[in-house]
Amino acid sequence: MRPDRVHVREVGPRDGFQNEPERIPTGEKVRLINALARTGLKRIEVASFVRADVIPQLSDGAEVLDRIDVPGDVRLMVLVPNSKGLDNALKAREKFHEAAIFVSASETHNKKNVNRAIADTMADNDVMARRITDAGLGCAAVIATSFGCPYEGKVPLDRVLGLAERFAEAGATEIGFGDTTGMANPAYVSEFFAAALDRLPGVEVTAHFHNTRGQGLANAFAALEAGCTSFESSFGELGGCPVPPGSTGNIATEDLVSMFHEMGVATGISLPALIDAARDVQDVLGRKLTSHSIVAGPVQWAHA
Repeated sequence: MRPDRVHVREVGPRDGFQNEPERIPTGEKVRLINALARTGLKRIEVASFVRADVIPQLSDGAEVLDRIDVPGDVRLMVLVPNSKGLDNALKAREKFHEAAIFVSASETHNKKNVNRAIADTMADNDVMARRITDAGLGCAAVIATSFGCPYEGKVPLDRVLGLAERFAEAGATEIGFGDTTGMANPAYVSEFFAAALDRLPGVEVTAHFHNTRGQGLANAFAALEAGCTSFESSFGELGGCPVPPGSTGNIATEDLVSMFHEMGVATGISLPALIDAARDVQDVLGRKLTSHSIVAGPVQWAHA
């Protein structure tokens, strides 16, 4: 039975902004996050505690957290790449609710992305998960290249779900499966999420699709039909992956919400307000973005 309500996390302020060629001024980030938090979104990924020389676009994470002003029912997430990043994040732990840790399901992609073997990354993740939960924060885990890797091809489903089970054992209560380079297709997505939901009882299973090859919304629909009720997306279709070249952005939050609403699936999000925020970030960046809803606006039905 198709779910009639879903949760959507906005990841543009982290996943989207980190892929921009130039740094977005901190004040603009704060203003955009504040606007997103008033669209009805209840989950926003706002920052990442990475080395400033690696991703300078996110070097102001602590300042962003300190300056944003969001409603009390909006849950904020930060991404931490390693134990050092977690040390820095925990200095601001009163400012956010959840921390996300991650690994690539592909050995080659993991080495290119974080310069580590999967085994080393997971050993660090086991420690970080315990530290996050001990700090009273929610622990989420993300598995990149869950649906395929441009370097290794199709990643075995059992390997991906084995990593997910290890995350759950370490204390993660939410696990996101990322189509990092846009290699998923709806048929496999349906099979994948049916298996994930079966093997991860009690864990929130989240779908994170990129629109690299134009199949993002179709994959989201397939995940929904399989019973997934948790999704991540980025306003304006911002984002991508630094490795390999050509890995373009996430599905646009406004396009995803528009599709759900037209299907009668509730999100609790104001689509017009969300489109306004996406058009705003387009103006901030000074270039046209690829979201369909920015151009067309919400569906308007004629009434007699």
